[in-house]
Amino acid sequence: MIEIGTIQTMIVDRKIDNGYVVKKDMQEALLHFNEADEELEVDQKVDVFLYLDKKEKLTASMKLPTVVMDQYGWATVVNVIPNLGAFVDIGTTKEFLVSKDDLPLFENVWPKEGDKLYVTLGKDRKGRLLALPATEGVILREIELAPDSLLNETVKGRVYHTSREGSAIITEEDYRGFIHHTERKTEPRLGELVEGRVIEVKYDGTLNISLRPLKQHGMVEDADMILEHLQEHDGMIPFSDKSDPEDIRSTFNISKAAFKRALGKLLKEGKIEQRDGNTYLKK
Repeated sequence: MIEIGTIQTMIVDRKIDNGYVVKKDMQEALLHFNEADEELEVDQKVDVFLYLDKKEKLTASMKLPTVVMDQYGWATVVNVIPNLGAFVDIGTTKEFLVSKDDLPLFENVWPKEGDKLYVTLGKDRKGRLLALPATEGVILREIELAPDSLLNETVKGRVYHTSREGSAIITEEDYRGFIHHTERKTEPRLGELVEGRVIEVKYDGTLNISLRPLKQHGMVEDADMILEHLQEHDGMIPFSDKSDPEDIRSTFNISKAAFKRALGKLLKEGKIEQRDGNTYLKK
């Protein structure tokens, strides 16, 4: 039995009205004219990618994908359907579904068109081909070990896993990076290309990365955000430099230390004042 989702060398058995019938080990597949790269002759050998069409008939294509069964590669997201999943382009004419079961629970961090996922091909319970995102075990086998010289350098990478705890990426150089939730202002999408700063090269050759700006730059951004928050809340917020760190994070998505730095900047500039555990905008 020839396995779908694989590339096989087959023989052109005959030409029919809508294409060619190709054969291997007594098994036949239809190679449509629009799936052939050239005019073919009977008994010619061709390399084809095999899949099932909508009628579940074995179909062949000479447009060979970059991803096949048990082989991983980057696939571009071409369509996202709520409650179903994301379709990806693997380099052949057929697009494959990444099921919602293999995407994050919350759709706001699902990939968008143009994002890229690191996938292989697999089958669902009915034997249909699906695109399956790589597991952590696969990623760890594929990555390179990062050198210590990357500390404080800027890197780009694609998110392959994201959660409340943090986001994991593969950099353009094939290093694994982790972004703790305290080192990002918002949770990036699965498949999104992000750029960050290496804050630690770990003993195992993986990276810890921050998407937040350096403290001196971040302080300006955080101060502007607090000012905006004050303006939106009638010039008063129930926070001060003594507030609970978790309350600060849940409201402003920054650490208490960053909040205190921003408050200190605003106090020094005379833009705010603090009374009774609250912060007020100076008029």
